[in-house]
Amino acid sequence: MAGRVALVTGGTRGIGRAIAEALQKAGYTVAANYGGNEEIAKAFTAETGIPAYKFDVADFAACQEGIGRVTADLGPIEVLVNNAGITRDTTIHRMTFEQWNAVIQTNLASCFNLSRLVIDGMRERNFGRIVNIGSINGQAGQYGQVNYAAAKSGIHGFTKALAQEGAAKGITVNAIAPGYIDTEMVRAVPPNVLEKIVARVPVGRLGRADEIARGVLFLVADDAGFITGSTLSINGGQHMY
Repeated sequence: MAGRVALVTGGTRGIGRAIAEALQKAGYTVAANYGGNEEIAKAFTAETGIPAYKFDVADFAACQEGIGRVTADLGPIEVLVNNAGITRDTTIHRMTFEQWNAVIQTNLASCFNLSRLVIDGMRERNFGRIVNIGSINGQAGQYGQVNYAAAKSGIHGFTKALAQEGAAKGITVNAIAPGYIDTEMVRAVPPNVLEKIVARVPVGRLGRADEIARGVLFLVADDAGFITGSTLSINGGQHMY
């Protein structure tokens, strides 16, 4: 619905940027969160007109301050897209606690931080839309990604539980599990490995960020109130779950 305030975490590049732009185009008042890259964030705002807010999604106090700024500038948040994520890939016998913890905090704990800070307002207004971005690797696992797979798998359980809590108050909570999408993160994979990945995708290509954004628009719509606790897999048929 035009004018509803939507916050997208990790919203200035990759899948997050595509989601933020799609929401803006659909008439939402959009805020994009980012964690570090000032240059990219400034360019994003200059190109799209979407304000970017810097705060660490892994830090509850920082999220509290960030949500306060977004709310003061734009109004109460009615749509939340928990998209922020990082990778620290290595096998577990080489993984440090810091590599484990950084991914769990940024990818999974952030979903609690942001959802906790908007849920009271959503309950008061009897309306809310939360979409958590999971991953095919949270569904199927992936070698060298026990931290990432655990965090993304946790998102799917978090989604189902919170969906049950929000349902009576008009709040829907859903997840999207993207497969391999043509983003900076995926393009960093060595070409020979990428070739093998694409070979395992039945549709024969990487996904596009705008294809994930389309799924988000579907789930956050005002008339999507009967869809909650669901995971929408957008992976070209690579993993049917």
